[in-house]
Amino acid sequence: MDHDLSQRSPVPGTLFERTRVLIFEDPAEVASQVARCIARLIRRRADRGQLTVLGLPTGSTPIGVYKELIRLHREEGLDFSTVVTFNLDEYYPISPDSLQSYHRFIHENLFDHINVPAHYIHVPRGDLPVAELDAYCTAYEERIRECGGLDLVLLGIGRSGHIGFNEPGSRRSTRTRAVILTELTRKDAASNFFGDANVPRQAITIGVGTILDARQIILMATGEHKADIIQRSVEGPVSEEVVASFLQEHPLASIYVDRPAASSLTREKKPWLVCDPSWTYEMAKRAVLWLSEHLGKALLRLEAADFHHNHLHTLVYAWPDIDALCMAVFEDLRKRIAYADDLPSKKRVILFSPHPDDDVISMGGMLAKLVRNGNEVTVAYMTNGSVAVFDADVARYLGFIEMSCREIGLAGEAATAFQRHKARIERFFQAKKPGEVDPAEIQHLKANIRYSEAIAGIEVMGLTAAHARFLDLPFYQTGRIKKKPIGDADIQILLELLQEQRPHHLFVAGDLSDPHGTHRMCYVAIQGALALYRMLREDSPDIWLYRGAWQEWEIHKAHIFLPLSKAEMARKIEAIFKHESQKDRAMFPGAHDEREFWQRARDRNTATAKALNRLGLPEFYAAEAFVIAREL
Repeated sequence: MDHDLSQRSPVPGTLFERTRVLIFEDPAEVASQVARCIARLIRRRADRGQLTVLGLPTGSTPIGVYKELIRLHREEGLDFSTVVTFNLDEYYPISPDSLQSYHRFIHENLFDHINVPAHYIHVPRGDLPVAELDAYCTAYEERIRECGGLDLVLLGIGRSGHIGFNEPGSRRSTRTRAVILTELTRKDAASNFFGDANVPRQAITIGVGTILDARQIILMATGEHKADIIQRSVEGPVSEEVVASFLQEHPLASIYVDRPAASSLTREKKPWLVCDPSWTYEMAKRAVLWLSEHLGKALLRLEAADFHHNHLHTLVYAWPDIDALCMAVFEDLRKRIAYADDLPSKKRVILFSPHPDDDVISMGGMLAKLVRNGNEVTVAYMTNGSVAVFDADVARYLGFIEMSCREIGLAGEAATAFQRHKARIERFFQAKKPGEVDPAEIQHLKANIRYSEAIAGIEVMGLTAAHARFLDLPFYQTGRIKKKPIGDADIQILLELLQEQRPHHLFVAGDLSDPHGTHRMCYVAIQGALALYRMLREDSPDIWLYRGAWQEWEIHKAHIFLPLSKAEMARKIEAIFKHESQKDRAMFPGAHDEREFWQRARDRNTATAKALNRLGLPEFYAAEAFVIAREL
């Protein structure tokens, strides 16, 4: 069903929400619905002989919308000749042809593929002299007014709640201007610039007042890492500290989110506070777990009065024997604790690792136990991870080889050729600009560093190089942060591995909020390969979804809890340490988490164990959590 932004019918059970929120199951559906809203507006105004003035964002969030608009243009004849566009922002200073410029982004991802007239396209200039900035911003704002204002503005949202580059503290009355970027925003952008030192300190952005003057506003957010700021923007007070909260004051503002991004909203997290839910066992289980955590009481110590005093009286009436319900939830969780004898034994297993370290970071404990149980384990590294290796690491390894020429038998002309090769690489590094794509030979060297680390990591778990497969999927091979779409070649590589191994069990990364979408893209590729595999074979492998690098499974969602002793946790950390290029200072640590990956793994695993302990379950040092899926 399409959703018309002009219809303001309330959503039942959302009394905590002060802005209209539409929740969809996945990012693709969010993008499709937003694109169709924009398309309807363009067609409706064109039929009246009117231009449509759009405010457009950049970043990963709107890419799906732009792809769908391009499809609508090519396949359904959506005409953009009556569309005027104003981009929301741009870094400053930056050249328009820079890899990171929003000017380049919007042309590559939208304008190069549709028929917006060139003179109707407006993108803030990041290459102006400082002395001209103020006048330029004033003229940009005036041009918006000359076009009659924005008919619709499309927004993303930063983790600080910023919209455009209107950082915390921006006033409601602000207009197009130059701004200083906060540390958080610059950290979020650091990976695109290959380090936060390369991120511009300033940006040009249209103002909060300009956005709120638009006739319609759509804000999009996807992924669990946006859940908390969406909740604050929608349910919290209007505040300059969360600039997106100003949308609460707009009569035609709507927020389109996928279910993970909506997960902190009251209607999703605690639906019993906004309506009388259908008290299925799964809903009752969520409520019992929430109450136990909320009160700090173990499951079997909860009593009926606790439910009555915490807005769960309807559950008491729907489930009269509260003691029996708490016991059922306790037993449910207890049976989900899996020891070595409960795990696969002497089976064929493929562990799909998006990057060459996700395996040990996210499920190093499980991997060690699978090996100990005599399973035939193949660790399939889906991408080479080369983009996350510092130039200094390559230089260090080349220096080691040069110092070891005699010991490894590299002499004469061969040694001289190596030294020339090394010098050429060093000259490239010295002249290299931030974000410049490495030549193929350097990409291969960086990939080899990641591969050697991956082998060292699984050797800690009792495996060898023979158990590693480096698939090097084509979608990743751009040398840039931006990757190609998943294609038939990616799926075919995975299908061939499945046909060769005929696995009984697959382990797949289920934490889909990694900063650059690689985990999600790998997930989609495995989906495609599995669909073809099932068509060719009657049997189908069991699918285990793991998390850990970016997020962890919530207690009520997990199907399996794997206890880890302190010694087992130490072994897992030892395996993570083998990934030296990602140690101490990773290229892309993810701006929302300052900890190193081994610290995240330790903290998340010990936190899961502590959460189980607080519920009254057996006490463990740490625990990994998994979800069993019938299909992806």
